[in-house]
Amino acid sequence: MIHYKTYIRGENYEWVTFVHGAGGSSSIWYKQIKSYKENFNILLVDLRGHGKSKNTKRKLFKDYTFADVSRDVIDVLNHLRITSTHFVGISLGTIIVQIIAEKEPEKIRSMVLAGAVTRLNFRSQLLITLGNLVKHIVPYMWLYRLFAWVIMPSERHRESRSLFVREAKKLCQKEFKRWFKLTKGVNSFLHTLLAKEPPIPTMYIMGDEDYMFLPSVQTRVSQRKYSELSLVANSGHVVNVDQPEEFNRISIGFIQKQAKLRPDVYAMNLAQLL
Repeated sequence: MIHYKTYIRGENYEWVTFVHGAGGSSSIWYKQIKSYKENFNILLVDLRGHGKSKNTKRKLFKDYTFADVSRDVIDVLNHLRITSTHFVGISLGTIIVQIIAEKEPEKIRSMVLAGAVTRLNFRSQLLITLGNLVKHIVPYMWLYRLFAWVIMPSERHRESRSLFVREAKKLCQKEFKRWFKLTKGVNSFLHTLLAKEPPIPTMYIMGDEDYMFLPSVQTRVSQRKYSELSLVANSGHVVNVDQPEEFNRISIGFIQKQAKLRPDVYAMNLAQLL
């Protein structure tokens, strides 16, 4: 089982599960924990190969899929007997959350998708193609630093860049290659995954300077019934780090609103999907 950590407020409080992105770890939520643990029970996970999960005994010599990674998170929920939870995901972690929404929607009360990846634009596809061509000959940290700079180019994004580069250093070269391989054909995968909207309340929180991913999210939200978008000023891709107070205010307010949803309404929405 992957590494996890919990902060339990009490049995009458709802759960919130945080899912980080590729190259990060649960430590990227350090600006959220204090505010969240006052209102919810918290579950933090380190995805396979990341953080403290890199020492987890599993057959890491094999390639894996996004579905495999999402299954790891579901296994933790089952182990802890968490029947339903709100999810907060960042970057590629938003893909994991949406796979869980497809596979086991009854486990999800709501979704907060920050720096969401719903489609790779031309520039990001070009970077991925280049990375796949040279990943066997170029040190992975060179690639990661390049991607971090391209995705988060502003001076205001320096803290986010530094955090993700620091976390990525904890990955080994082989593990980086496995995660990087997941990006091949990701647009086709996302098109299939996101073709149908589940009736799960969803809040997209995007930085107004997240130029690589914001346009596709704006288009998607405009076509959806259960989704809404909040733009955060002076923020890039890693909005929870760039503007933590605003991120916490928006996300906690949204989750608290969904937590008050009557059980019969939640069940009705879920029945539409099942």
